[in-house]
Amino acid sequence: MDSLRIATRKSPLALWQSEHVAARLRAAHPGLEVVLVPMSTRGDEQLDRSLAAIGGKGLFLKELELAMQRGEADCAVHSLKDVPMELEPGFELPAVLERADPADAFVSNAFNGIASLPQGAVVGTSSLRRQAQLRARRPDLQLRDLRGNVNTRLAKLDAGEYDAIVLACAGLQRLGLDARIRARLAPPEWLPAPAQAVVAVETRAGDARIRALVSVLEHAPTRIRIEAERALNLALHGSCHVPVAAYAELDGARLRLRAWVGSASDGSGVQAQGEGDAGQPQALGRAVAGDLLARGAARFLD
Repeated sequence: MDSLRIATRKSPLALWQSEHVAARLRAAHPGLEVVLVPMSTRGDEQLDRSLAAIGGKGLFLKELELAMQRGEADCAVHSLKDVPMELEPGFELPAVLERADPADAFVSNAFNGIASLPQGAVVGTSSLRRQAQLRARRPDLQLRDLRGNVNTRLAKLDAGEYDAIVLACAGLQRLGLDARIRARLAPPEWLPAPAQAVVAVETRAGDARIRALVSVLEHAPTRIRIEAERALNLALHGSCHVPVAAYAELDGARLRLRAWVGSASDGSGVQAQGEGDAGQPQALGRAVAGDLLARGAARFLD
């Protein structure tokens, strides 16, 4: 029997995403045996410091890529927003799945949204992008780091450590926790991380058998949108060290890209948007990045 081994992180959300990919592959290829290879990564283990402090989101990928190099796994499943803009040599992303809800989620047990939080309320998020957009709206808030998987973060909220926390809608929805979303923080007023809510499959470059198996999952309209968002982020040298927000929308043959770069310390920022040919998403991403830099974005990127 033909088989496929998927390297995955052990968090409930990562396992859900990998099981989702596995189920889609089994349905597309009857008789294909798909097994998960759960692994722990440095990004999962080092929860005492922010991701920016310990080296960025690439820490979630390294062990999974090593497993592929050693021949212990054939592919890996990732949240694309955690994947560096440039992959390590020898790897590629032959499939991105259809994007889920890209919005952020305001989660609180006592308050309905950012505006209803009391003066000086404590809000949890380790994302510099979310901190910057919160600061822009409510400079009085106390923003505190929040690491760990979704259930860990919710437990800290429920224990009273925070008045509210900000998570991704897609992660809550995938885990059946939609009821925890008190408000959607959505475009165009609030922009997500580049490629937020997109699941991607990574393989060894040039592995034709695995590429052929996973390419059935490719969603072309999502690919066009995330190519623009990731090209913008790459042009800005964006990472989790930098508060970059970007969101692309596809309308027929036209692609629109909105982006924002700001300061997590005071909420100041610059925004830009552009429109272009859907056949050249990376060019649009680079153009909007250039517009942001012309407006002074560099001061937020150092």
